[in-house]
Amino acid sequence: MKKKLHYYLLVIPLLAMSFGCSSDVYDEYYARPAGLEDPIYQQLEARGNFKNLTALIEKAGYKDILGKAGYWTMFAPNDEAFAKFFQEQGISDVTKIDDATAAKIVKYALVYNAFMKDRLSDYQSAKGWVADNAFRRRTAFYDGFVTKTIDGQPMVIVGSNRNGGYVSGDYNNKYITYFTDEYFKTKNLSSYDFNYFYPGKEYTGFNVLESKVLEADVVAENGVIHEVDKVSLPLMNIDQYLEQNSKYSLFRQILEDNLTSYVYYQPATAEYYNYTGKSDKVYVKLYDPTLAFSPNNENFVKAEDNDGQADAYTLIAPENTVLEEFINKVLLKHYPTRDKLPKYIFQDLINAHMVQGALWPSKNDLANGLKEDLTFNFATDIIEKKVLSNGFFYGANKVQKSNLFYTVYTSAYLDPKYSFATKIFNDGSGIKEMISNINTKYTIFLPSDAVLGALGFSWDSRFLQWVYINPVTGQTENGSAARNRLVRLFYNCIVLTPNGELNNIATTSGIIRTGDNELPGEYIQWSNNKVYAAGDVANGTVTKVIGKELQENGITYYVDSFPQFSTEFQGLVIKRLAASNTEYNSFYQYLANSKIFNVATGKIEGVDLGTSYTFIVPNKAAIARAVAAKLLPASPNPALQTTGERDLVVEFIQYHIITNKTASNDGLTTGQWETLRKNGQGDKTYVAVISDGTARTLSFKDESGDENVAANFVPASSNNLADRSLIHLVDNYLKLRESK
Repeated sequence: MKKKLHYYLLVIPLLAMSFGCSSDVYDEYYARPAGLEDPIYQQLEARGNFKNLTALIEKAGYKDILGKAGYWTMFAPNDEAFAKFFQEQGISDVTKIDDATAAKIVKYALVYNAFMKDRLSDYQSAKGWVADNAFRRRTAFYDGFVTKTIDGQPMVIVGSNRNGGYVSGDYNNKYITYFTDEYFKTKNLSSYDFNYFYPGKEYTGFNVLESKVLEADVVAENGVIHEVDKVSLPLMNIDQYLEQNSKYSLFRQILEDNLTSYVYYQPATAEYYNYTGKSDKVYVKLYDPTLAFSPNNENFVKAEDNDGQADAYTLIAPENTVLEEFINKVLLKHYPTRDKLPKYIFQDLINAHMVQGALWPSKNDLANGLKEDLTFNFATDIIEKKVLSNGFFYGANKVQKSNLFYTVYTSAYLDPKYSFATKIFNDGSGIKEMISNINTKYTIFLPSDAVLGALGFSWDSRFLQWVYINPVTGQTENGSAARNRLVRLFYNCIVLTPNGELNNIATTSGIIRTGDNELPGEYIQWSNNKVYAAGDVANGTVTKVIGKELQENGITYYVDSFPQFSTEFQGLVIKRLAASNTEYNSFYQYLANSKIFNVATGKIEGVDLGTSYTFIVPNKAAIARAVAAKLLPASPNPALQTTGERDLVVEFIQYHIITNKTASNDGLTTGQWETLRKNGQGDKTYVAVISDGTARTLSFKDESGDENVAANFVPASSNNLADRSLIHLVDNYLKLRESK
């Protein structure tokens, strides 16, 4: 800047000499325009009713700044406001205000950039002005370095200026909140929202905090003055307010003990030395990055530099008594003391009470940090409310009723004996989101860590991966293979039960689909406190229910094993059914002798493990009718068949296998579904599924064009479990429409 200044000082005389201009002409040309308003300080001084404020401006060292060029907005308290302030503070006059307090008052009254009243309600976004979307502005005040005693040791601390982090050069300036008609109209707010925070105060359509703006838009050379009727000291942020309010000390203690850290930061240390000449180390107080926000961060999320103009944070803190009762009754049901709780429980508890946004009392329309609806009644549950420098604070007489603490998910989540299940639920499998939905009823079958260990599962904390060792073969799976096996097993343990279908599992029996409508799983069967999946049927195993717990969205059954999925091909299941039930045997003979069947493995060509199917098996009489209709050859023996007849057998079998869908008599699967068969032109073929969950009926219709002909399932011989499949015995065959 000096070089540039010197350059101009050199050039100006040369220009004057070149054009023969006198210094009087030059001075007149560059003189201050006659109509320009005085700077902020001079205007305050001239008005005569800001004597106390101008005295503090001088004491704070801001006379020169506000008496020259600049770009400021000042919310200026008049002398009457100071008279009230002196009385509130118990002091006689402005001389009793020390330099530090003077600086606080002046800097917090100063907003960067000059804003007329009609601009204060507009948000300065990176893309341009957004009309009537702002209610805050960044001030010139910041806390800076603070010395505190932490764990018995004095420490120089600076607050985090990002959520979970710190960026050098950002001083974490505090914001000031104001209330305008323009903003309120856009956000559908009213004087109720202002008076909720400031009961008994008058909402005028332009208030700065609780103060009234007596005169707006006083234009100055270096900004704009808005005269207010109250002196405002810098507001505390949420972190500071929790620290000084003992009613919420337990909530704060949970934060301090589990979710904060003090991290040495060399650049801040160097800056502190340059500022003070002291060599103390400086530590940044950081909050856990999983939290919705850091309570000591004055900035908003910083998606944009000025986003704090348009939004703020909200914390709803339960007071000590109700929080302690909740901890003892809910969180410590399976833990001896609070310090034994896993960190993730504290993270979720705090996030349940955080909102990354300004939650206005008349709206209560934002989700908490867990993406849940808030359960507070703002008319009865809020005992304290504050506008703070970085957001809104609400003190509450209850704890947020988070889904995590009252659903079937809770049974694993809050019990250390089920930490493996909790880990799987939370690893992106989608299970947590499913079973923690308090508005949807579920039944889960929950094995303990000990049960999972006996089944061959463990967690490798060194490599952060699942390990599975087959208890029989000793074969090992690591990482995603072991994890995917475990996820599939757990899916067999989760059942959507909107009507309490499994409430009486000890005295009833039946079949039901696992998963839910969004993530449908496999079918399992139950009978007299025992649960079976396809693998159990194949292996002769069973999972027993050994206990239960009622939750608000269903029932948790504690079990001694997993309902096992099957690893054998569906053809082997049909083979066993044929051996035990002659009604299956006729179909099986054609299948076993067909060119698409591997007798040794049970593999049917085109049918793969891990894919959903429905097998429609015509009974003995139906097969006989199919033979009579020339849809099958007279003998299943391929030696007695022509090439065309062998192809006919394949087409018949394929048309009786529905792909990518598992149908039962529960009404969950209806409509037209693709079969394994392609027609003569290579196009897909379809079978209609008619399922009635109330009448418990199931039937299938083909594409023959005869709407009156259906293949009805035989209940006593149907719903046989196989890998992601069901096998049904039906009383008729299906016929593909003849090609023209």
